[in-house]
Amino acid sequence: MAAGAIVRAMAVDDQLAELEVRLERATYRATPGGLTEPDPDTPEERWEAAQVWAHLAEFIGYWQRQIAGVVAGYDGLAVPFGRTKRDEGRIEAIERGRSQPVRELEARALIELAELRRYLGSLRDTDWQAVGRHPTLGEMAVGTIVDRFLVAHLAEHLDQLDGLAAAEAAGRG
Repeated sequence: MAAGAIVRAMAVDDQLAELEVRLERATYRATPGGLTEPDPDTPEERWEAAQVWAHLAEFIGYWQRQIAGVVAGYDGLAVPFGRTKRDEGRIEAIERGRSQPVRELEARALIELAELRRYLGSLRDTDWQAVGRHPTLGEMAVGTIVDRFLVAHLAEHLDQLDGLAAAEAAGRG
């Protein structure tokens, strides 16, 4: 593995390790009631904790598979990847998952995150440079895909869970 890939993988792994600690911490709390704050992109969309956990359990593996497809298919031309918030498969997975026991969703999210960290640690420098083309966001290298759809996305949903817990603790659940 080239030095650039090692540095990149280590930086991402450090970020994901911090998020994993937050994820584990969230699993020790009782599942809070209430609804999340509105999504800035879709203000009408507010979720209960089970929906957030269903999405966490689903999207980590989804984006890992998307990255693997970009890496495997990249030949100098951007590889189509990804989905939007209105993707039927995404919506169905969240709806199906919200009725599953939250403890199962939490366990699956932790397993998916551990697998993601292993996978990203195996990428070569050229893999990080592979380019995908998202349907609405356009072309981006694997490093950007990881930052946007995994690191920032995980943080966003962990913030939602923290917000639900804080609201419940303050009696606003």
